[in-house]
Amino acid sequence: MISTSNIRVDFTGTPLFEDVNVKFLPSNCYGLIGANGAGKSTFLKVLSGELEPSAGHVHIPPSLRLATLEQDQFTYDQSTAMETVLQGHPRLFEVLKERETLYAKSDFSEEDGIRAADLEAAFADLNGYESEAEVGSLLAGLGINQALHDKRMEELTGGQKVRVLLAQALFGKPDILLLDEPTNHLDVHTVAWLEDYLGRLETLVIVVSHDRHFLNNVCTHIADIDFRQVRVYAGNYDFWLQASALAVAQRQNEQKRHADKAAELKTFIARFSSNASKARQATSRKKLLEKLTLDQLPVSTRKYPHIAFKSERTCGKSVLTVKGLAAAEDGEQLFADVSFTLTRGDRVAFVGPNSRAKAALFEILTGARKQDRGSFEWGTTLTTAYYPKENDKFFKNIDLDLIDWLRQFTQDQHEEYVRGFLGRMLFSGDDTLKRVKVLSGGERVRCMLSRMMQVGANALLLDEPTNHLDLESITALNRGLAAFDEENVILFSSHDRELVSTVANRIIEITPKGLIDCRLGFDDYIDDALVISDRERLYGCSMAL
Repeated sequence: MISTSNIRVDFTGTPLFEDVNVKFLPSNCYGLIGANGAGKSTFLKVLSGELEPSAGHVHIPPSLRLATLEQDQFTYDQSTAMETVLQGHPRLFEVLKERETLYAKSDFSEEDGIRAADLEAAFADLNGYESEAEVGSLLAGLGINQALHDKRMEELTGGQKVRVLLAQALFGKPDILLLDEPTNHLDVHTVAWLEDYLGRLETLVIVVSHDRHFLNNVCTHIADIDFRQVRVYAGNYDFWLQASALAVAQRQNEQKRHADKAAELKTFIARFSSNASKARQATSRKKLLEKLTLDQLPVSTRKYPHIAFKSERTCGKSVLTVKGLAAAEDGEQLFADVSFTLTRGDRVAFVGPNSRAKAALFEILTGARKQDRGSFEWGTTLTTAYYPKENDKFFKNIDLDLIDWLRQFTQDQHEEYVRGFLGRMLFSGDDTLKRVKVLSGGERVRCMLSRMMQVGANALLLDEPTNHLDLESITALNRGLAAFDEENVILFSSHDRELVSTVANRIIEITPKGLIDCRLGFDDYIDDALVISDRERLYGCSMAL
């Protein structure tokens, strides 16, 4: 169990949260949510002891072992993947290393024998004899094959390192598990494995994630950081969404009642304060008014941008024809002989483990990159708007404020229009005067989506648009894409399963052998499609080799 007493964290004079008194109970999984900047990662660091709170304290029984997901990919560069995972259980790793050192001695003494017996007992108590098998199972489940287990971490890719570090946090079934964005860099199959694994744990888990589908599948409770407080709701993310909306409505109704009552009191006071016979009643009402104005509705950190894509014309019958496309990068063949045809109303999610292949395909289709072979042709009625995964060239070393930056892409050059549009995308007041070169990742994404919305396109191409966004912005983007004219087309890639499940009506998986093209929704693609030896899926799917 973890309990907090009057926790306050204050970096700049304005607290992120204050007077936080919550309990996290064993065997429950808590999804820690809140807007960007609300303090989710900070709160996890406070719970783990990595960060000292400004006030209050955290109580964790000393007998419980706590594990966290390491965020620094370079911490274990000189260790092998196997050793890195084992270090997730410090006491076991300490016993293991001392045991290895002792047995390697050439002058093994009687005293060494006694110590070895103690170590063997401790090793057994810590399930050390099963540790290698457990590490192998965790790494396999997370997509790290046997050939990589004895490689040093510095030899692995960034995505592979993240998976090894996640295995490290899970190793040894800790009593308390704190996970900050554990699904980053994981494909849908690995996320499904992690959901199943966490579902079978009897561990207290607290997880920060922007993946709504993941939160729905693993969480028994939601811990919401808002109004400078942490409030715990029973149920998963969807249940919290309904419960919090009801709570907001109740607070707004109460505020309206207070406002109506205040107006009534002010009217009475203004009318009778100078009337001697009513003076006592007017004074009494002044006191009531003072009490009402003390109870102000706190300001939420949770805000939703207004994301809406409107096309100037509807797609014609001819949309896109792709024939034999191929692309390579740094000597690696990203894809070859890619062929498919899009028709009106297609909403295609491109999936697959190689994000570079998906990015290269989008770049080719938008003219940002030249293909090695093959051809493609957009229909004459098509206009495209593109969200690239990498957006540095739009912001880095660009010395413009937000207003002048967006004005580059708008037909309406009036400052009033640009300010209004930026306001709907959560840039208001002095925010609009920020230099774009200093924007955060999430702010850049909102700028790029604003740019897309100026085009009036009937074909949207988005490569990982949910990266860096908070849950509120992801929800707004999800609604905006779902509401896009159903006769127009969307091509996109995303690790957000909820987004893919609710927007896509066709899945194209890019594999080393070619394309698997399924005219199915994503849930049917994952759950119902049969997998045979060459991963060709039936039920409406065709394999393009």
